Amino acid sequence: MKIEIQSILSERIGEKIKVKEISSVGGGCINETARVETNQGIFFAKWNDAKLFPGMLETEAKGLQLLKVADEIKIPEVIAQKIMGSRQFLILEFIDASPTAPLLKERGLRGEVFWSDFGKSLAKLHKHTSEKFGADHDNYIGSLPQSNRQHEKWSEFFILERLEPQIKLAHDSQKISNSVSRRFGNLFSQLEKIFPQEKPSLLHGDLWSGNFMTGNKGEPVLIDPAVYYGHREMDIAMTKLFGGFSSEFYESYNETLPLENDRETRTDICNLYPLMVHVNLFGGSYATQVESILRRF
Repeated sequence: MKIEIQSILSERIGEKIKVKEISSVGGGCINETARVETNQGIFFAKWNDAKLFPGMLETEAKGLQLLKVADEIKIPEVIAQKIMGSRQFLILEFIDASPTAPLLKERGLRGEVFWSDFGKSLAKLHKHTSEKFGADHDNYIGSLPQSNRQHEKWSEFFILERLEPQIKLAHDSQKISNSVSRRFGNLFSQLEKIFPQEKPSLLHGDLWSGNFMTGNKGEPVLIDPAVYYGHREMDIAMTKLFGGFSSEFYESYNETLPLENDRETRTDICNLYPLMVHVNLFGGSYATQVESILRRF
């Protein structure tokens, strides 16, 4: 890793970079990740198998850059992205989120206004809109390919590019039954009436508690996106999937960019997509959660 990362950084920065130390910061089932200390500062590196996940880190870099350009919330700067041998690498600005970082030590891990700032910043991000749902490139959600083929209607995009690919994958692997597939068909006929009409918003796309950090100034930082232009309630709903964020987050968001009435009704429908992703990745009780939601509609 040392030689490969030195080579990538030297090529990107335009001078010879010496890597002093590489220390693991914990990855997951997809990526290896590390803190990289060099003679030109500290960086964050992640890498995985380029053949198993073709284009994954390239499209993650594109997503980070889209969020960065919007300039509404802290996003790690993309330093370099490259394939070397059998591995693909993504090198980013290092975000020091340790409680010993000077300002965090002074203020506590999350300051009093952290959640309200987070909600306001996400609302401002969602004010960046497009004419069509989707994106000009496909990407990944977890380790699964995510199609961003563009559509003019949210209901069409949600059905064709989000739910149907996951339903087919789960049905083919016998993780859901024929009856669950039929229940999805019943829901599809209602979707256009269920969702309020809004312009496509720039979304993080995978906004759960594991995909944001606290920066060394106490600010929210978004990481590991699955970016596309979609219905903004998708981001909000996903924050509630595994326990939810602080109430101040939702209050601040709604003050900045009010959500339509009956949004709680739509939360479970939005979360059918990440739940189906979990069905395909992990199986288990997620299929039961999906069926429970579908029964209500």
